[in-house]
Amino acid sequence: MSVAKKQILVTGGAGFLGRNLVAALNELGEENILLVDRLGDSGKWRNLVGLRFDDLIDPAEFRRRLREDRAPSPSTVFDLAGIEPPADAVDDDALLDANYRCARETCEWCLKQGGRFIHTSSASTYGDGSHGWFDRDELLGDLVPLEAHAYTKHLFDLWAAQSGALAKIAVVKPFSVYGPGEAHKGAAASLLLRLHQQIQATGEVVLHRTHPQDTRAASQEQSHDFVHVRDVAAFLVHLFEHPEHVGVHNCGTGESHPFTMVAEHLFAAFELSPKINYVDTPVPLRASTQDFTRAETTRMRSTGFDRTMTPLADGIADYAGTLAVAHSPAV
Repeated sequence: MSVAKKQILVTGGAGFLGRNLVAALNELGEENILLVDRLGDSGKWRNLVGLRFDDLIDPAEFRRRLREDRAPSPSTVFDLAGIEPPADAVDDDALLDANYRCARETCEWCLKQGGRFIHTSSASTYGDGSHGWFDRDELLGDLVPLEAHAYTKHLFDLWAAQSGALAKIAVVKPFSVYGPGEAHKGAAASLLLRLHQQIQATGEVVLHRTHPQDTRAASQEQSHDFVHVRDVAAFLVHLFEHPEHVGVHNCGTGESHPFTMVAEHLFAAFELSPKINYVDTPVPLRASTQDFTRAETTRMRSTGFDRTMTPLADGIADYAGTLAVAHSPAV
């Protein structure tokens, strides 16, 4: 871990967003990159194929080096790590440690070393949206997350604001991210991948209706702001190139699309007739489900990020091509 030039450090570097971010950094000519991640047995190693980086270190070992002050001084830390439910082996204490304590330790260390810290939070921290989707630092205290993952992400955001760190770092809240590189995520994968898996298995998809008495959505159909992973990676790189921008920033398209539309685009991408069944949202999930999301993107655009976000139909068609190759039979 000792190199002459300061490294870029990416926690969660072999993950979904990490893989796409490192690819984008490589396109800029950045190769002096240290990844912090654990490959496990989910096939995550495939995300590293074709990437250029210095090394990959286990998170526990990296954390030990942080605490012993043996980690190198970074130029920039992209903190993408954390635990996303559902995962049978993960409890709320593990979420708290990964999403809050470890993120805080890494941030404090990075700032002490004089590095740039860019952290990914989550749109799930907005809860039911009753306070809107506004990424204003002063509104963080009003938000009420609906489940443990969102709450532990929110705790870091609150600490950053209360400690003054938020005036020195950038926090990005991606909305519903989809695209290549998420095959290892299992049940925590995007709606797109889960619907694709249903089509592969049964030829049809099942979508949840919102609860009839639920006033959080305008209709009985769930609708989210779906953003392509390469667009999120591009915004992170933009913040890397413009360190003057700090505080909380949403990353989304600014549009909300019904889940039915997502399914229809996916069937069309595979040249199949839509077969969609609707069921009520299971009772245990109703209180913790975000039925509607839509990013307020004014602050993101105010940074000078003028990239045209991938239209949903185009993004699904592109992703479907990747999925078709990944699941095609061997010849």
